[in-house]
Amino acid sequence: MEELGTPVLDDHLHLDPEHGRGLDAVRDFARLGGTHLLVVNKPSWLLGVEPDAGADFRPVFETTLDVVERASEILPGRAWPVLGVHPGLVSKLVDERGLSPEEAGDLMRAGLDEAAGFVRDGDALALKSGRPHYDVSEAVWEASNEVMRHAFSLGADLGCAVQLHTEAAEDLTEVAEWAEERGLPSHRVVKHYAGGTLAGPTPSVMSEKDRLETAAESGAPFLMETDFVDDPDRPGAVLGPKTVPRRVRWLLDEGHGEAVERAHVETPQRVYGIDTRATLSR
Repeated sequence: MEELGTPVLDDHLHLDPEHGRGLDAVRDFARLGGTHLLVVNKPSWLLGVEPDAGADFRPVFETTLDVVERASEILPGRAWPVLGVHPGLVSKLVDERGLSPEEAGDLMRAGLDEAAGFVRDGDALALKSGRPHYDVSEAVWEASNEVMRHAFSLGADLGCAVQLHTEAAEDLTEVAEWAEERGLPSHRVVKHYAGGTLAGPTPSVMSEKDRLETAAESGAPFLMETDFVDDPDRPGAVLGPKTVPRRVRWLLDEGHGEAVERAHVETPQRVYGIDTRATLSR
């Protein structure tokens, strides 16, 4: 097992022990020097869940809690669950099941309320929400924004971060302002799949060298992720579980030790309140 001399956190990936690589992906991550994971539940429809009420999301969340517990036994540090409702669900509910955008929004908010219960009980670290990254009708867009704003209200009540899946953007100041208006500090809003710079939320930067170089040189807080989807039908998507440790080594070799500290120690503490050093067991 490689030692990189620093905690190494992948801020956003999925694990599916039933259909995908599951814990083998965790072993690959740890073998290359990875120490900590934030594991986001897979979209409900990929686990065969067709929700009619908030409680119907529970099996999706419980699957994630179970794999996180087993991943933590493998890692030198630990894993944490991030639970929520994928914003793409709105299209499935409206286009495939015939719900109105408002009805779809109600169901998605109920799912977020269910996820919030796990955070409240100390079983999950953060929430996941957002809005579609593709073109949708005005009504669906507004319903999606209402769902996201509800996630911010929950995050404010719980004192937890909210990860967002959104369109590609370098400026999400308006979204960060919506969070602030609801009492959630904008730095606790995390844009997953971010580029190297972002106005508003904290960027969780896709671990490609050009994006990371930009983030490292910016001096601003950032996180690193792969968005590994653990889907056997898409084996290379998006980046593999070995990528973050490999990119950390590359950043260290390039003289970006301060940026590594920022991404894997300082920003996780600032955003999630987690101590990646204190949680290293070996």
